[in-house]
This record gives sequence, C-alpha cells and structure tokens, in this order.
Amino acid sequence: MPLHIALLRAVNVGGTGALKMAELKALCEDLGFAAVTTYIQSGNVLFRSDLSKATAAQTLDAALARILGKPPGVTIRDRKELEAVVAANPFPEAKPNYLMISFLNEPAPAGALDRLVAPDGERAHVSGREIYVHYPNGSGRSRFVLPAIRHATARNMNTVVKLAELARTLEQG
Repeated sequence: MPLHIALLRAVNVGGTGALKMAELKALCEDLGFAAVTTYIQSGNVLFRSDLSKATAAQTLDAALARILGKPPGVTIRDRKELEAVVAANPFPEAKPNYLMISFLNEPAPAGALDRLVAPDGERAHVSGREIYVHYPNGSGRSRFVLPAIRHATARNMNTVVKLAELARTLEQG
C-alpha cells in the first residue's frame, strides 16, 4: 500500500480549525487508512491507503468537514514529491524556518506572481504545484500578499524535510 502524506490547511493555526492530532489519527483509522502517524500540531498526517492521492484527499477533507463544520482543504504528496520539493529549493541560503512552501492541488496559474506585494524583501518562486516564499524577517509579521496562495497550505522547509524523512523511515520499516 502506498504511503500518503496529507497536509491539512488551516488546522491549529491562529486559533482556527482546532483539531487534536489524536482525533485526526482516529479519524484516519476510521476511514480505513493504515499505519497512521501524525507529525506536530499543524495538520500533518502520514498513512497507507490504496486510494489514489486525489480520492484519499477528498475522503479525508469530507470527513474533516463533518468535524470542523467546513472542509479545511487537504493536499496529499508522497515521499518522492517532498524530496523533490527540498531538492528544488530556489533559496538555499535562506534559513529553513524562514522559507515557506505553499502546496497547491493544481499547478500554479500562469502569472501567479503578478500581484505579489513584498514590502519586507520577501522573494517568491513558482515550481509546478508549489510556491516557495522566503521571508527574510520571518512570516509572523510580514505584510506579504500573494493571492495565488490563498487556498494553499504552507509548511516551512524544516517541516517538509522532517516529513520526507519520516516517510522514508515508515516506508523502510
């Protein structure tokens, strides 16, 4: 069974979408997903399923909607995709916790960076279904605006690296 890495949008961020990871794990198990493992409190869950990535994402999103009152948005990648995201880092000099990767379910639209507002020297790069954003002063107080990432879910590079490593360990064990 393939290992899926689900990235939930707007879960346990800024006081919205409160969801305990134990509840997320139990929900995934109830959906028939196997070897369910969560990572940190920001909505990362790894599991095995014969469902396609798209079907697994839709299934999990619908189940979460019943708990949270609305679908949060679920994006699924596999280990090789996350490793490719790490390898394609356009800002290797950036501190990993200052580099956010926004994950989209579809390739970024043409002109995705056209309406970019980067008042603090933020830099952005589009690569397929990911948009990398380097926040030189951190993302917490940034006034950075990029409409293309409005419906994406973002993780910093440290988290992406750790998820890829965790997936490798689970695949080998």
